[in-house]
Amino acid sequence: MSPRRRFSPEFKAEAVRMVVEGGVSVAAAARQLDLVEQTLRNWVEKHNEARPRPVDSLTDGERVRLRELEREVAELRMKNEFLGKSRRLLRPRLSVTETYEFIDGEKGNYPVIAMCDWMGVSRSGFYEWRNKPVSATVERREGLKREITRIFAESRRTYGYRRVHAALARQGTQAGPELVRALMRELGLVPRQPRPRPRIAADRNAAEVPDLINRDFTADAPGHKLVGDITYVPTREGWLYLATVIDIATRKVVGWATADHLRASLACDAITAAARNIRLADTAVFHSDRGTQYTSTEFHTHLRRHRITPSMGRTGVCWDNALAESFFAALKNELVHHADFPTQHHAHQAISAYIELFYNHTRLHSTLGYITPNEAHNRYLATQPAA
Repeated sequence: MSPRRRFSPEFKAEAVRMVVEGGVSVAAAARQLDLVEQTLRNWVEKHNEARPRPVDSLTDGERVRLRELEREVAELRMKNEFLGKSRRLLRPRLSVTETYEFIDGEKGNYPVIAMCDWMGVSRSGFYEWRNKPVSATVERREGLKREITRIFAESRRTYGYRRVHAALARQGTQAGPELVRALMRELGLVPRQPRPRPRIAADRNAAEVPDLINRDFTADAPGHKLVGDITYVPTREGWLYLATVIDIATRKVVGWATADHLRASLACDAITAAARNIRLADTAVFHSDRGTQYTSTEFHTHLRRHRITPSMGRTGVCWDNALAESFFAALKNELVHHADFPTQHHAHQAISAYIELFYNHTRLHSTLGYITPNEAHNRYLATQPAA
């Protein structure tokens, strides 16, 4: 049996003062002080019983005056609270409309008559402003704000004003890009920004493979020019590694694979997925950096098996594989940096949903004229003669 806790008179007095003078509830104070709630309640009741009651000895006139003073003190406290709030939220020099808007927003907390007096505006002017019919311009802006907020949320808080503008246009909503930009600023909608990516030194003894892309990240048709890279995703179980294959023509992630290792088989699995998902041209080129996975004999044998020609950028020059780097920057910014994956399986599932449901299917791509990679791929297929 644990010994009975003993409390000093000073501790009891401070605990009671927290409730009586500090305005903290008995339950909250008991939790904060690690006390039994009923124990603290008993201390407070004993304190109240022992406290003198001078009001009982006042005359009727003194009681009326006391109530008047209490009411004046309450009003002063309310006024100070309101004016302090207005100073925090508003600029020093306000327009009348801004003042009315602030009063309207606080009418559930303070009397309108008092607020108008404290802010130095007329009550009749406030009610006249409030009863004016909403203009068509205001209604349109509010409607646009709702649509912008929805699109921004559906983009996982990643769209800037250009993509939001493109999404509005796709649904038939007319609004200039600068208006969209201004409304997003009013709403405080700031897209997520990428974090710097640490660089891993490439193998300087890698076999010489020519650069067949030369930073020309354009293609006339899918299946001709592909790029790829490998990145890492942190989980509580350790790193999960992701290899991708992206079609230059459509910007679509046509193949990808994950593993808990960095062996060449990871890059091979991504190529296998790409070959399964799209028709590769006989002259297909796969471009990568000079990482050891991509310079290995195993990987080059795998490329030959699929009749793919290897291409590599220069050692340590990230711009030579900028398209693949750009995808990883989006992945990290829009998913990885805002997630805490308990297991590698959870990370794999999240990456799968991001690539297949969001990036390929939903996310508008600026290089494609603000359509999705799947749309770009399907538009090309629609132009081809039936087999």
